[in-house]
Amino acid sequence: MPELPEVETTRRGIAPHCEHQVIARVIVRDGRLRWPVPDNLPALIEGATITEVDRRAKYLLIRVSGTAATGTLIVHLGMSGSLRVITDASEPLIHDHIELWLQNGVRLRFNDPRRFGCWLWSETPDSHRLLASLGPEPLAPEFNGALLYRLSRGKQTPVKSFIMDNRIVVGAGNIYANEALFKAGIHPRRAAGRISLSRYHRLAEAIKETLSAAILMGGTTLRDFVNSDGKPGYFAQSLLVYGRGGEPCRECGKALKEIRMNQRTTVYCGHCQR
Repeated sequence: MPELPEVETTRRGIAPHCEHQVIARVIVRDGRLRWPVPDNLPALIEGATITEVDRRAKYLLIRVSGTAATGTLIVHLGMSGSLRVITDASEPLIHDHIELWLQNGVRLRFNDPRRFGCWLWSETPDSHRLLASLGPEPLAPEFNGALLYRLSRGKQTPVKSFIMDNRIVVGAGNIYANEALFKAGIHPRRAAGRISLSRYHRLAEAIKETLSAAILMGGTTLRDFVNSDGKPGYFAQSLLVYGRGGEPCRECGKALKEIRMNQRTTVYCGHCQR
């Protein structure tokens, strides 16, 4: 599933082509996504202007202003979805379910083979059920070690599960949680409530550093993900632990351990992380 850096990469890829453009036509070829696409979506947004392409956690927020309605398209890529900027006459593929035709000639095309993504409409997105309970953005100033320390007190939850909880912080998905915990020297199974403030400061900075690097390098190369320009990301080449179980730790040389936590692959160094 595309994680926060992949979604942010998509946002940055499509925003220059879409912002301040009028939606000339909306084509919904198959609205049977994770939740049905609203039947009246074309009537709501055709003729309206895309004012901004934003992101909240893994959701793309396409903000629209028009005479029929003003609100936000809440778009999730699901497990296999991608948004592509189409500037040529290429015909849609079998899984190209939704397409926005803009007056500048660009078509924003949504492809989702597994149909686990979503296109929903909300006039009050901040209070939408998908967004209302989300924690802070990891790159925002309000996310820091002090926040993690305060929210973790008394919790026996493994710290990896703790930072992957979207109510605590959004976007620290499995790959990036592995990487950040390694950089901070924290064992993924250590109880969240037994980690000191100073170590949480290191972990918060490691999360910020890891996600910032992934965004800069275009996200992590996943099997089903492509950027808006059709090119895969390259951050996978820089992974320190994820996907490297049994290989030497790049810090101490000992073999990295691989276990399963909550049905997710977890890779760590038993010597460097405690």
